[in-house]
Amino acid sequence: MNINFEYHEVAASQRLEAFVTEKLNKLENKYDSIVGADVYFKKENSSNPEIGKICSVRLAIPGSTIFAETSTASFEASVAKVITELRSQLQKRKEKLKAH
Repeated sequence: MNINFEYHEVAASQRLEAFVTEKLNKLENKYDSIVGADVYFKKENSSNPEIGKICSVRLAIPGSTIFAETSTASFEASVAKVITELRSQLQKRKEKLKAH
């Protein structure tokens, strides 16, 4: 799987990239139809300390793309939420394909 990282107003982080790569590889092991992923990290000025670190992931799969985005207090928490959301979307898609 090809993974592209993009940062907007955030310093690039090898540790964060390794964390995301590990999580995406686990997803790819379960759902082998994933071709590539685009991962975006952004900071948002917010008065609420619970949000502001945004992680967006777009997965390329045959036929379409799956997208998830979330904002929490840390990038690690945002990544975890996005992966959970992507997992549920992939599961729904897999069940839908089985039905046909």
